[in-house]
Amino acid sequence: MTNLLSRRDFHRSATAAALASTLPSIELFNTQRPPVRVAVIGPGKRGMNLMRGAFLGDGFEVVAVCDVDKSRLDDAKKLADKRQQGRDCYATTRHEDAMSRDDVDAVVIATPDHWHAHQILDAAKRGKHIYCEKPLTLTLREAQLVIPAVQKAGVVFQTGSQQRTEFGQRFVRAAELIRNGRLGEILTVHVGVGDPPMACALGAQDPEPGLDWDRWLGPAPRRAYHSDLSPRGVHTHYPSWRKYWEYAGGGLADMGAHHFDIAMWALGRDGSGPVEVHPPHVKGATTGASVVFDDGVRVVHGGRSGATFVGAKGTLAVDRPRIGAEPAKLLEEPLPEDAARLPRRKSHAQDWLQAIRGGEPTTCPVEVGAGSVAICHLLNVAYRLGRPLRWDADAWQFVGDDEANALCDYERRAGYELPAS
Repeated sequence: MTNLLSRRDFHRSATAAALASTLPSIELFNTQRPPVRVAVIGPGKRGMNLMRGAFLGDGFEVVAVCDVDKSRLDDAKKLADKRQQGRDCYATTRHEDAMSRDDVDAVVIATPDHWHAHQILDAAKRGKHIYCEKPLTLTLREAQLVIPAVQKAGVVFQTGSQQRTEFGQRFVRAAELIRNGRLGEILTVHVGVGDPPMACALGAQDPEPGLDWDRWLGPAPRRAYHSDLSPRGVHTHYPSWRKYWEYAGGGLADMGAHHFDIAMWALGRDGSGPVEVHPPHVKGATTGASVVFDDGVRVVHGGRSGATFVGAKGTLAVDRPRIGAEPAKLLEEPLPEDAARLPRRKSHAQDWLQAIRGGEPTTCPVEVGAGSVAICHLLNVAYRLGRPLRWDADAWQFVGDDEANALCDYERRAGYELPAS
């Protein structure tokens, strides 16, 4: 991973983008243009929230839904048909069938993390634009693979890191202040999110009627059904598969994919990676692991919720409901008129739509999502091994460490192998 934008280039392009973002886009708001036709893959709690809030209207049309659970599939189809009167939304349990349709322009992936890379690769192969929820991948190897696949396909990609476009623009403001030197030299960043994952040791339950459990597992190791992983029927909570490394990266990656993403963005590190990875000082601790970049900046897992930047001139903390600084004047004093600015977007979905229609690139293309989730995966490897590691971000591997490199991926079930390169 190489740095996508030098600081000099950032100042030029960000200023131009900021000017452009203040002007209405004729292409974006032209109501005569046909909608982008979307297939929603995985309409569970998050997928249904996306459908209701972003993709049933405002330039989009949901033409297909896919879920391995019949109750959730029927619920999603019912919602799409009701909100889009006159359309008979296609419903299927196989994402390949939805992605292969001629009337599908783009896909929204909101499945459990262990499916993301496979579905990104399948969508790219079929030339569909892609919106994929974070964390972008389950493993470092997957993060490496999806970048060239998406770039080769030439499709528009948006990682679901909505903090770059939403939440009152607090994260945009924080990133602008830091990039413009308001805190001076950045020394450390503390990211307060959940714990690293654990192995899944749940017992066995009777399979849920209407659920294709083998398909839910997909590439993951075979195991007995448990409702904690795929709750019975339509549900309104986030299932606990996020806690287990067979399917996700724990709370560290779940919200870390958001807040480490903001750290990378504010530091101007999009598309790059650290050079060192360190375990916590206390053996067995679930916070305290860190990564170090080539300029010495250390990003630490742990602390107050959100991201806290510590600089030579003070600190700045940002989270979804708040932004604050010490001393307060660091936040209160406006930036000069010639300061570099980041674009403000209407929403994350509209940012994707504008890019599909030929506007500015998305705020979270595939290389950005891959770089941010890589930080989470690197920290999780440090927790598992409990020792310092060196990381080669360009080669996507640990330096001289076979044991660590073995944790860059996992053995998939037959039929779900990833491509060699």
